[in-house]
Amino acid sequence: MGTEDYNDFQSLVTRGDIKRKNLKQNQYTVSLMNEGLRTGLLNSQETYGIQNRLMLVLQNLIKRYTQGESSSVATETAESLLISMIYAVDAFLKSMETPEEAMTCLKKVDTQSIYENGVKIVSKCFEETKQLYNEVKKNKLDVPVDAYNMTIDESLPVFMKKYGIIFDAHNTMASIDYPLAIDDMRLQGVFYIRQYLERLQMETNFCRFFSHEDLLHMLVNFGRVSRFDYRIELFNIYELMLHNAVFSVISGGEASQVKISECQFERLERELTQATPSQIDLLVREAMVRLKNELYIIDPSLTEYMDRCRDTLVQRIVNTAHSRSLHALILTRQEERLKPLEFSLNPDDHLSDIELRKLLAEIMKRDKKEDKALLIKSSLYSLHDYLDVFESDSLYGDEYEAVFFLFGDTELAILAKIVFYEDLRSDFLDFETIVADSSGSDGDWRSHYIEFMQRLDVDRLRSIEKLINMIDYEEIKFY
Repeated sequence: MGTEDYNDFQSLVTRGDIKRKNLKQNQYTVSLMNEGLRTGLLNSQETYGIQNRLMLVLQNLIKRYTQGESSSVATETAESLLISMIYAVDAFLKSMETPEEAMTCLKKVDTQSIYENGVKIVSKCFEETKQLYNEVKKNKLDVPVDAYNMTIDESLPVFMKKYGIIFDAHNTMASIDYPLAIDDMRLQGVFYIRQYLERLQMETNFCRFFSHEDLLHMLVNFGRVSRFDYRIELFNIYELMLHNAVFSVISGGEASQVKISECQFERLERELTQATPSQIDLLVREAMVRLKNELYIIDPSLTEYMDRCRDTLVQRIVNTAHSRSLHALILTRQEERLKPLEFSLNPDDHLSDIELRKLLAEIMKRDKKEDKALLIKSSLYSLHDYLDVFESDSLYGDEYEAVFFLFGDTELAILAKIVFYEDLRSDFLDFETIVADSSGSDGDWRSHYIEFMQRLDVDRLRSIEKLINMIDYEEIKFY
């Protein structure tokens, strides 16, 4: 900074204080100018001049966009180009050490130069982001979680391929489903993707402090306790591992041991339900320190990230301890579950397309519902095939009931997992209530299944409910 600029900077400091909290990450230049007007660091004439200079940069960008053929574009396109241009200007101004220095730059430095330097910063960030993505992909966890895998393997590559530094700098260009433990949605474009990858990398590195077997064990237990298919739900893997590692330490276990026994859970329940919020906060803080020491976590970014997750964990413990529902938060070891008795859940066991078509044709020839039901029961082994038949419009009305009548409680429980998937996730509804309150669309096999279940007696429904709680979601293929 030259002598003249330094004097301007000193003048800004003495004339007013810029409030950092009023500066927006995704609208930095605009909020900086607003602060300038509020504090008197900018007057209306200076603001008007800055706006005019920004419009000249936009005009040059429009000519570049149209390859010199026109100086005008559709309003929607112009607005998008303006946002992209301001994104680069924001990038350069935010690189200044202080907002006051950024204000001086905005007033004194050529606006085209500010923009071009901002483009360089965005371009450099994009190159760093591509390198970071390669590291994340190389270090990816081997877990059957769809959102996690699709985000890394499909969504992020779309961004890397389509991101436009000049005309679309503000656009994230990707549909990212996998949730982070802590996300900052105020950022846009490549700055958001870089932050997302940085945090995803830290979360992945933390999970690698534990064995792959324990990681998979946690996922399976999480699905069982939460009563949903963990492979297709949106949740954060890092939080699961962090929370149970903390609970292991609090209960006297090892930091590297995330499996919580019933004995450990009973100790945790006694201690946490009797503790005050401040005592719980202290327990978690001490556990975090021990966790970092025993696992040799020395990366300052990761340790800070863990600390930022602490308050959320403390609040969850306070809430679940108060409602005596700690089982929903602390994942304990689960006993082996019963395997389905009749349905094969292996995709390799289902009929070929030709075999299935022949069977459907044969079903259509039968007149009596009992004959159709017996043919289906004797010909099919795979759950996949049963669902294909149900969806084929080969059965009508009470013919569905005739098939369900031949099923045992285990088969009916497996179908319940599919039909009542969302309702079964709720801890507030028992199975009898779910069945009684459910309805389906006319003609759909699920509607006939619901009607069949509603005619069963209470004892059988309770028997089926027990099996529902004993059958793993991860064993069932959803089609």
